[in-house]
Amino acid sequence: MNMHQFLTGNLETLAELKEPVATWLAQSIADIEGALSRVFVNGMGLLDWRMDDGGGVIERCPPLPVLYQEWRPKNTPEKDATVILGCNLGYGLNHVLTGTPNTHRVLVVEPRPDMLLACLGETDYRPFLKAGRLRFLVPDHDIIEKALHRLDLNLLYGNIHLRNDLPSQQVGPEYAHWSGILRGKLENFSVEMATLRLKQEVMVGNELQNFHDAMNNGSLLPMRGCASGVTAVILGAGPSLAQTGPQLVERPGHALYASALQTLPALERIGLKPDFCMAIDFRHEMMRLYDGIKDINWLSDLPLIYSTKLDPEVVARYPGPKIPLWTMGGMATYVFSEHELVLDAGGNVGVTLARFLTWCGVSRILLAGQDFAWPAERSHAPGHHAHGNVQNFDPARGDVKLMNLHGETIFSNVGYLSAKRDLEKDLRKAQLPVYNIYGGGAEIEGSRVVDVEECHQKGLLASQPGAKERFLGALRRVNQPRVRPVYQARFGVWNDSLRHATKRFDKLLKKPGRNQAEIKQLLLNVLQFLKQDPLYLPYLFNEVMDMAALANLKERYAVSDLRDYKDILKRALSKVKRVDQVFGTSSLDRSVKVA
Repeated sequence: MNMHQFLTGNLETLAELKEPVATWLAQSIADIEGALSRVFVNGMGLLDWRMDDGGGVIERCPPLPVLYQEWRPKNTPEKDATVILGCNLGYGLNHVLTGTPNTHRVLVVEPRPDMLLACLGETDYRPFLKAGRLRFLVPDHDIIEKALHRLDLNLLYGNIHLRNDLPSQQVGPEYAHWSGILRGKLENFSVEMATLRLKQEVMVGNELQNFHDAMNNGSLLPMRGCASGVTAVILGAGPSLAQTGPQLVERPGHALYASALQTLPALERIGLKPDFCMAIDFRHEMMRLYDGIKDINWLSDLPLIYSTKLDPEVVARYPGPKIPLWTMGGMATYVFSEHELVLDAGGNVGVTLARFLTWCGVSRILLAGQDFAWPAERSHAPGHHAHGNVQNFDPARGDVKLMNLHGETIFSNVGYLSAKRDLEKDLRKAQLPVYNIYGGGAEIEGSRVVDVEECHQKGLLASQPGAKERFLGALRRVNQPRVRPVYQARFGVWNDSLRHATKRFDKLLKKPGRNQAEIKQLLLNVLQFLKQDPLYLPYLFNEVMDMAALANLKERYAVSDLRDYKDILKRALSKVKRVDQVFGTSSLDRSVKVA
């Protein structure tokens, strides 16, 4: 048996494709011969990998047909993708690659470089690597996240299957460790994409309605670095606020207090008024928070930093100063990036506040009421609209049981844990100390647990003299009208170009059997056309994704595809017309004709 015959070719291809895993392997393995010597033929006549105790990873597992029989997706394999943790010698990976269509993509995360090297020696993966069907990933948070995000079509139109390789799990604890990380990243990605798919039109539609007022309400860009020397306290509406809030009212120190707009009813009840608040939730249900405010005049001098994706009625009803925040995924993502703060807000306002304050340059952050979980009897502090609205524990709904630092059972859900992971990821990268005034919620990795008394003893609630006042003064100054950008209307050019493309598509479908390659190329051209203009791109998210799925997730085209194609373009042109109505005209010509 000629073992390791494919290693050189696979490594050369990975290097040619500039895959980070090629560099990782070169830097991680000094003794290649020693790593490859672990491969042997076991008593069943199968290639195997010898563990430290002398046993083989394959010989100690069920027969291979049983082990991997469920790994090939059955319903929509052409639209699905597979993420594999642990490759052993490629048995499960090869089973997926050889039993799925060419549109099925596979990612492999292998924590051990010696195991991956052995796998690369036994199968020729070059055709799959060059076609983009297969990627081997370095066990690195950022690299894995970027690779998962490239599976957006598979997540929206099919499924992403996470496969944990049983033989590999015998080797060491790193496989269980990365399994949890992968599952968490997939959950985060699913929440993000579901929001974009279902709510992007609403969010960007809100931005279009808010645009003119946003131009009159100012810009946060001058706030960069204005919080030097400031200690910031981010107030959440978790159950622990009922205990920690009154203590902070009694002895607030000299910190900058910030909260979500939704938290204000709970804060009003305990008498703790923040220095500013923030809102990012685009739903109309946000109007309910005003029902919980006893004295609306309490808000008249309280600055609100509001996402431009907020429901316009929520913005209009707020009685105090209002400053717009442009966020990623919206109209400003590409066209305002050099002229505005465009923040990656995520899906949780506490996380957004932490990102904003870090960008502003605060010297220290304290978290209070940021529980990301709840005990059995209450989910929020009194005054919050969801206080006491605790449903029965239901794992099918995404509920999760946790243990807090006191050893008590608490409850959370996928959304809260996704937000907590986002915050923890930010804390790993932050260059400032973060403290959690802990009240029995979920542990936040990267923060130090304290109580209010310890905060006072160690001066954690103090800012440098004048720092807080400088920040608030800068916040007041940015609340003034800014120059309104204008753009040339593009509907006419788009309508003409897409009409010509549709005529050609219709013609090619007269004989689809022999025109498959030309049809696919035309669809790819139309896809590029829809993506061409950064001003329209965020609003066209669903149409771009639908066209991308039509162009990339089908192997054969038929006359029936014309209806879906026309529906996508009809929706796209309607949105282009609406954007034109809001943004006016300019002499800038950004048109690209469809080939």
